[in-house]
Amino acid sequence: MEKCPSCACPYGYAVSDDLYNCPECSFEWNPTAKEEEEEEQNTIKDANGNILQDGDSVVVVKDLPVKGAPKPIKAGTKVKNIRLKEGDHNIDCKIDGFGSMALKSEFVKKA
Repeated sequence: MEKCPSCACPYGYAVSDDLYNCPECSFEWNPTAKEEEEEEQNTIKDANGNILQDGDSVVVVKDLPVKGAPKPIKAGTKVKNIRLKEGDHNIDCKIDGFGSMALKSEFVKKA
């Protein structure tokens, strides 16, 4: 038995080899598609849709204002050896002249 992703009913049953149905809310789902979706959500992509990994080098694609700093991080700044993490600002890195920073992946592209 599978747990229904819609209503959390524990009595989901197999309709076919790859399709399940919920007896309470009549929701149909494919559990293998859900696993693929979760894997896709865990990947972090840059502004162009390329998948980023720990240790990659990226380039900033637009000027980014930094709170408390007199000047922004300029577009075209190369950042080496990034570390990926969960959250809104999903890249940890060190930028020359600024120090440790957290960036959003949507403002960088893979170098």
